[in-house]
Amino acid sequence: MIRVVVLEDSEGCVRGVELKGHAGYGEEGEDIVCAAVSALVLNAANSVEAFTEDDFSGEAAEEGGDFSFHFTGSISPESQLLMKSLVLGLQKIRDEYGEPYINIRLKEV
Repeated sequence: MIRVVVLEDSEGCVRGVELKGHAGYGEEGEDIVCAAVSALVLNAANSVEAFTEDDFSGEAAEEGGDFSFHFTGSISPESQLLMKSLVLGLQKIRDEYGEPYINIRLKEV
């Protein structure tokens, strides 16, 4: 199961995301849930880097599927839209494939 933690501040601003694990959907190497989640998360991080001036830190593990992305300063409206879009996409994947494959929880930071 992919465990997603969405880090939000008290105003509902998404400050980052942390992902751990693999979905385990289908055969190894053909896991469409992992592929979809990976594509969304990497695209969000790349988009923040390409289209905004916001500072962030990110880390992806070579093994295990772990990924983290955190803003280290102020967050522009553009980055916030990108992060809200990421969360929406992750929720839609969960709704389509179910909680046995992806679990999302919010954590106030």
